[in-house]
Amino acid sequence: MNQQEQSLERTQLPPVTPAWSREAEIDIARQEFLRQRLAIVADVQQGIYPFKDIRLTRADVEWLLINHEQGRGPVVWSEPDQRQRQGLDLRGSDLRRVDLRGLPLACLRGGLTQPEWVATTNEQREQAIIHLEHANLSEAHLEGALLRGACLQNASLRFTNLEQAILFQARLEESYLRGAHLEKANLMYAHLEGAYLRKARLPGADLRYVHFDSATLLEKVTLYDAHWGCALLADIHWNDCNLSLVNWLRMPRLGDEALARTFLIRADSKKSVKEKQRHLDRYQGAARANRQLAHAMRSQGMSDEAMPFAYRALVLQRVVLLRYMVWGTSIFSEEEAGHTGIRRRLLDMWGRLHAGASYLFSWFLDLLAGYGYKPERSLAIYLVTIFAFAIVYHATGGLSNHEALIFSITSFHGRGFLPGTYSLANPETAISAYEGIIGLFIEVSFVATFTQRFFGR
Repeated sequence: MNQQEQSLERTQLPPVTPAWSREAEIDIARQEFLRQRLAIVADVQQGIYPFKDIRLTRADVEWLLINHEQGRGPVVWSEPDQRQRQGLDLRGSDLRRVDLRGLPLACLRGGLTQPEWVATTNEQREQAIIHLEHANLSEAHLEGALLRGACLQNASLRFTNLEQAILFQARLEESYLRGAHLEKANLMYAHLEGAYLRKARLPGADLRYVHFDSATLLEKVTLYDAHWGCALLADIHWNDCNLSLVNWLRMPRLGDEALARTFLIRADSKKSVKEKQRHLDRYQGAARANRQLAHAMRSQGMSDEAMPFAYRALVLQRVVLLRYMVWGTSIFSEEEAGHTGIRRRLLDMWGRLHAGASYLFSWFLDLLAGYGYKPERSLAIYLVTIFAFAIVYHATGGLSNHEALIFSITSFHGRGFLPGTYSLANPETAISAYEGIIGLFIEVSFVATFTQRFFGR
């Protein structure tokens, strides 16, 4: 090696470290303290966690990330094979008002898993909750983070990556979520009163039972895209949240409906009552989500925007009726399930007949006028009926085209009940009577259609 190469080697720059780890300089005593805490084995039942009630700083978190899993480092969410790793265990820790901007905290453990949550008491759940009130998590990577019940009130989550994060029952009141990525996140029962969600991305997110209020801002929020689908919206507490700021035209179907349609009874569970009940629950939830959203929109004067969702609610309810007709109602009714023998069979038969009749009538109303939301169907059926019967009159009565058309129109609107110059034995009289009956049903649907369309009833 010549002298020039040796000089270049001596002046070679040290390896570049990530920007987030440049401030991980902490004293030896603090490092030793963190190592001791890391050695603690978590015990959910006893409420023991490595950093429970410990006040951590940004430098502490950075040091923990560097030394995570014996120096392997943080979870890299962009590498799919790493998504099964567990992130830092910060359950019960105190990170209030800490600046955690841009940190790689994917798969962070800041709460309990679903099985742990079910098996513990409220006190045990509280002990595992991470405290991030007023913390700055802007542009941080929290993909797949476990934040069940986390306290994030007034936290800054600007452009934070929270894809597939678990935020079940999280406290996010007055949090700043501008542009946050919450695709496929679980936000069930979360509190978002006063949250700022402008341009937040929520496709595929589970928003069931979420709490909004009039101070929650949903301006330009995205609830649907082709990759993640639409958010689930059943049983949301809208509480006068302004819905006019959302582009509802971009959502072909709510996520609740997509979930119901993809939930299939497994081949080995076709006779399982539990599976059938769950299947019905999904469809009923989807119908309820559409109905509730339509009602919330109407209460804010958004009648036109509410129509597609009100229509989908009725279509989905018809699917429920079909399932009742096929499976019977006794397996879904505790009262009927309590009977045995002939009485139960009779109740089941009556339930199937009632569900079948309701299904057929619902289908007829949909075909006739789209439950009042599609008036063009009524007009099309009206014209088809008039011209179809005109052709029949022309073929059987020897009437000209013009006469047959006039006769069809007058029969449709009531003449079919009066034979006039035709005797009762004439086939035209019978045909005219049938057309009059059909016309009565179509005219009733016309009234219902236009009442629904123009008066929102």
